[in-house]
Order: sequence, then structure tokens, then C-alpha cells
Amino acid sequence: MDHSATTPVDQLVVDAMIPYFTEIFGNSSSLHSFGGEAAEALSMARKQVAEAIGALPEEIIFTSGGTESDNLAIRGVIPYNTSKKHIITSVIEHPAVLNTCSFLESMGHEVTYVPVDTEGIVDIRKLEESVRKDTVLISIMHANNEVGTIQPIKEIAQIAKKHDIYFHTDAVQTVGKIPVNVDELDVDMLSISSHKIHGPKGVGALYIRKGTAIEPIIFGGNHENGMRSGTENIPGIVGLAKAMSLAQQRLNADSKHMQEMRDSLISRIFDIIPDVRLNGHPVQRLPNNINLSFKYVEGESMLMLLDMKGIAVSTGSACSSKSLKASHVLSSLNLEDDYIHGSLRISLGRENTMEDIDYVVESLKETVLKLREMSPLSSQ
Repeated sequence: MDHSATTPVDQLVVDAMIPYFTEIFGNSSSLHSFGGEAAEALSMARKQVAEAIGALPEEIIFTSGGTESDNLAIRGVIPYNTSKKHIITSVIEHPAVLNTCSFLESMGHEVTYVPVDTEGIVDIRKLEESVRKDTVLISIMHANNEVGTIQPIKEIAQIAKKHDIYFHTDAVQTVGKIPVNVDELDVDMLSISSHKIHGPKGVGALYIRKGTAIEPIIFGGNHENGMRSGTENIPGIVGLAKAMSLAQQRLNADSKHMQEMRDSLISRIFDIIPDVRLNGHPVQRLPNNINLSFKYVEGESMLMLLDMKGIAVSTGSACSSKSLKASHVLSSLNLEDDYIHGSLRISLGRENTMEDIDYVVESLKETVLKLREMSPLSSQ
């Protein structure tokens, strides 16, 4: 129940990758036939990834994952625009974006962090009010990784185009779960991560619209059209491409299946457990995301007890789940402290079943009841 953190690699993806570890092992930059086979696989993978999001193959740059893609998008547009030092983002972005912006602030750039409402939607009015003559980039995630709220990307894109500003979106949580088309979203850059869509870890991609002025942040042998040096991870890239193709084929069925399980789980929990709230937008959210806060209990305690029952969930931000600090996302929604510290994120995958939901509901009911009986706050 923690698929937003990572997913198991699909067996079809594994099957597609294996030959590129042992049989077709060449360096795609080599001129001989072994290199040519690898280069052909690289070209085909680039085409598959591009087709999945409505892009051109030459607009796809392969990276090590979503974090590197975010870094390249945000840091890469700065050198070409040295007179433009202002970036706009939101307070609920992934640390890959927030910490990159923080680094740029330490280098003399300025960043505006736009607030969100109580359901996690970016304040469009304040975003546009933040635009300055020296604004070079707007970076707003497609959907939040913790509470699942889907942002009004098309509206934000209109603001960016109106003011001639580059627009980047982190689509790590949306690709493979909801339709993602770069022209429909009208974005200049879009980040993708393989391991969120049943592909291998350590590989991702950045879509860069043709004509976007951007410089590399990793230098070496001018791989990836000079945008990302380093010998390409052909097995991983083949795996990413296969995972994206499968995700596109299964998108409607998988989304419907996950949404049915999501809605059932939310409804049943609210029926049997008091003092609980749903975090994020009730409708405009990812089909697999359930973020709940339970009053009078600690999220970490629930996580550990559920883990003992064989159920994996997360509390707070999944990528920093070993930290006991309050979630910056939930804090930005203006939740009461009791609800912030009693939060759980349940994120479903295509292989989950309604039987899994039955088990989670009963286990969660038992866990919350047990912890509340131990809590002095619940009796006040």
C-alpha cells in the first residue's frame, strides 16, 4: 500500500531488460556493431517514451530519475538567463524541487513560494501576482506526492506563456496514472521517474520542448544530445520505455481499478473510524492516493503496527519518511497539529485487490482503536 514511494518491476519490463545486460551489452557511443545495437535500442526507447506523452523523440533526455530531471530543468535554464534570477514554485513541492530552489537562493537567485489552499490547490491569483520582469521559470508539480491533489497545470501554463516564462512540471506521480500529454498541458519541461510506474530504479527522463534554452548540469562526453553526459544506462532506459508503453496500454483499466479501491477504502474507513479526515482535494486527486489523518494517534505508531501486519504505508513525506519532522505539505494545508502528526498515506497499485482493501480496513480499525486506548488525549 505504498506504491507512491516505489513499485515492483513488471515482469514484462524485466524480460525486456535482460538481453541488454548480457547479450546486447555494447556502449551506444561505440562505432562498431555492438555499439550500433545499443544505439538502436536507445533510439527506440526514446521514441517510445516520447509517444507516451505526445512529444518528439529529440525532446526526451534520459536521466537517473525524477530528482535529476528536476535539477536539470530548474538549474539548466538559469545560465542562459543570467539577468533573470527569479523562480516561482509552490510550498508543497517535492524536496527535489524545494532543495534545488534553496541551493539557487544561496547562489543569489530569488524564489517565491506560492501558498496552497486547504485542499492543496496552488493559489493561481498569488502565483500570477508573483510574476516579475526577471522571472525565468515557474515549477509546479502535476500532482502532489503526499496528498494526491492534481494541480491546474493548463491554467498555470497560460500564465507562463502570457509572461514569456518557462514552465516545468514534476509529473513523477501522474505519468501512468492519469493522461499526460505535453501539448495539452502546454509545458516546456516535464519530469518522469521509472520506478513509480513498475520500471527499474535509477532511471528517468526529462521532456524539454524544442527551442527551450537550457544548459547541462553534468559534463563529460556530450551524451544525450549534449544535455546529460555519461554512458547511457541502456537496460534501465529500455525498462523505462517498456514500463511507459505498458502504462499507456493499461491506463484506463488501471486507473478505474485503483479509483474503485480508493473510493471503497475511504468510504469504509469513514464509516467505522471516528475523528478522521481526508487530506487533499476530495475529487481532483490521483486515483491511487488516500491521505488520511487520525486524531489522537501518531502516524509513526500506526505505520509500525501496520507493518507488523504486513501492510506498508507511509507517514509524512515518503522520500524522507525516516525523519520525524512534520510534513511540510500537511503543514501548508493549515491542519491542526493533532491531524498532521496522525497522518497516513495509502497509495494503491495495479496489482492490489478488493481483498487487500478488506484486510487494510480491518487492520487499520484495530490499530487505531488500540493506539487510542493508549492515548491520554483521546479520553479528554
